[in-house]
Amino acid sequence: MVVMNGPAGAGDEPVTGQGSAVLDARDLYRFYRAGTEEVLALRGVSLTVGAGEVVAITGPSGSGKSTLLACLAGLDEPDGGQVWIDGELLSHRPEGERTLMRRRLVGVLRQSGNLIEHLSVRNNVRLVQSLRRRGSRPSSTADELIASVQLDGRGNALPTELSGGELARAALAVALAADPLVLLADEPTGELDVTTERRVLELLHAAARRGAAVVVASHSPAVSRSADRVVRLTDGRQDADLLGARP
Repeated sequence: MVVMNGPAGAGDEPVTGQGSAVLDARDLYRFYRAGTEEVLALRGVSLTVGAGEVVAITGPSGSGKSTLLACLAGLDEPDGGQVWIDGELLSHRPEGERTLMRRRLVGVLRQSGNLIEHLSVRNNVRLVQSLRRRGSRPSSTADELIASVQLDGRGNALPTELSGGELARAALAVALAADPLVLLADEPTGELDVTTERRVLELLHAAARRGAAVVVASHSPAVSRSADRVVRLTDGRQDADLLGARP
């Protein structure tokens, strides 16, 4: 488990090497303007996650969970603070550079829009694998990944032909297709029954056992119970950093 010692200075580079954090976010701020009003979505949130660790991000709707994950993935830019992945600065770089880093290092499981609708499950996975760094090879074939999420025989199915549980597992296969060092999941079990939720959580923990740093934003008590650590957000602020209540 990573012990959080507080954020380093804004200009400091992370210490790399054995035991260092794979994901290191420091003092993140994000605000949006709606007309004349300014909404503070993140207010100084810091987070470090090590290889093999699963961290749950909890809090009420509007607390900043999805905004935090978007900043960690480089899909959104923080207005203050920095995000480092495997010793590389992700934030405050051109969008094209962030995209290339995300392809190499990050798997993202969003609430929707994870799969391209006109491509089969297999071809969605293959597309992500094809975008990996040139010269690198995925650790699993597309069919092996599909089998790992228990979708054997559904590789040729289009996203619109999948049930809700199948769609969640297919999206997870796509998120894992590039062998990411960091796996970020936003409400991955929100619409699932208990059995499918348990299976998705097992797959997230399997990714952690293979060395990924896993961050899951969720309202689900099951997600919090299974996590190594729970970070609670309230109004964009870091409210607590607790051990998970794993059975």
